[in-house]
Amino acid sequence: MNTPIYDFVRKYKEAHISRLHMPGHKGQAFLGCEDMDITEIKGADVLSMADGIIKESQENAASLFGAGATFYSTEGSSQCIKAMLETVRHDYVNRTSKKKNSCGNDLCGYDKEKEVCRPRIIAARNVHRAMIDACALIDIDIDFLMPGSSSSICSGMIKGKMLDKKLSSYTTMPMGVYITSPDYLGNIADIKEISSVCDKYDIPLIVDNAHGAYLAFMEDNIHPMNLGAAICCDSAHKTLPVLTGGAYVHISERYKERYTGYMSKALTLFGSTSPSYLIMQSLDICNAYLAGDYRDKLLKTVKKVDKTKKMLRNKSVPVIDSEKLKIVIDAAASGYTGEMIAEEMRNYGIECEYADRQFIVLMFSTENSDTDFERVVNWADKSVLTNNAKKKIVYKDIYPEKIKKSMTIREAVFSPSEMIDVSEALGRVCAAETISCPPAVPIAVSGEVIDRQMIDLFTSYGIEKVCVVAGVTVQTQA
Repeated sequence: MNTPIYDFVRKYKEAHISRLHMPGHKGQAFLGCEDMDITEIKGADVLSMADGIIKESQENAASLFGAGATFYSTEGSSQCIKAMLETVRHDYVNRTSKKKNSCGNDLCGYDKEKEVCRPRIIAARNVHRAMIDACALIDIDIDFLMPGSSSSICSGMIKGKMLDKKLSSYTTMPMGVYITSPDYLGNIADIKEISSVCDKYDIPLIVDNAHGAYLAFMEDNIHPMNLGAAICCDSAHKTLPVLTGGAYVHISERYKERYTGYMSKALTLFGSTSPSYLIMQSLDICNAYLAGDYRDKLLKTVKKVDKTKKMLRNKSVPVIDSEKLKIVIDAAASGYTGEMIAEEMRNYGIECEYADRQFIVLMFSTENSDTDFERVVNWADKSVLTNNAKKKIVYKDIYPEKIKKSMTIREAVFSPSEMIDVSEALGRVCAAETISCPPAVPIAVSGEVIDRQMIDLFTSYGIEKVCVVAGVTVQTQA
């Protein structure tokens, strides 16, 4: 597969042209990559209105992922999430503004003055903070769909039956359904089932697939684009050999006509006007890599991860089920915190992806060496998890029993706010979500009233201060 962006920049570098344009390093080596770092000069195309080499590269990516259209982001999935929601919102408003809606259903966020339903989305609660930020910026309401139970902030999968029951209660449909899959603990939703429910009600499924770009190249393709999602984002840099910040928005063939025309504008709305050409080249080169022998390399890596998981389990390390490129260890099952085990791993030359009071997450890719796998096994031989297991630590369910909303997300985020001690937060309205990055279950979302259960969870996670709307207190159960 060709690499039009990389080829253009390489030829420009080799031409030794006087760089009387940005950036200010002028191609001179400081880090060492500067001679391949350019701006939007003649022939380099423009990311926000691609019609040349960037457009060609994006079309290459779309063909690899089986998408109707693919767009690049140089600001990670955070930019993609905002752009996806704005694109779906824009389409929803365009289609519904032509109709007067008199349903008056509170579930639909009915605005009596405008005689329309406010843009509203159903979402599993384990969302990235970028999703909450997007809802504040473009004024979307969220109806959170809670799973049965979970003791971890990093997990919150929903089922198709749950969604069907929720949607059947609406008089007017929400703008879409939003899920995060895979989640940080490597759980993968049944996207095919969920998308079929969305099809039943004729609404789009939006997937934050930041951790799952590689899924399109597994023997069993379980990428959202292959399972019925309308639109999704991938953080290329999380699992593929791409520079940090490289990401994709994929639009399905079915929704291509509705969403493609607006997506570039939406990405520009939330992105820099100076996108990194280094990151774009990285995405471009990755296309050729994926079109080559990546599938074979991925299969070999998956086998190594599976083998390592089995070896760890044989040593009594509490490895839980997860996606193919993650090893997730439940340290609490052996009486330890994830943070403690992560520190232990550092003594063996291992830096984990994530650790909290309960779990440690190790992420692998095709670029990990045999030494990396050997170090994990060597650590396990001497770990306290193997040699000194203790009584299991049991954590309470982190999902609130009942959520009380006092403001919209936008109202709460843009209201005057103050930081206060968690101990004084009962009845106060959350102004800024807490514990929502990585994609995780926020203890309180902007606009929600903080109750006793939320305070207990804040304390459990060592959070001492919370941001609340200034001067507002709502009566709640003590």
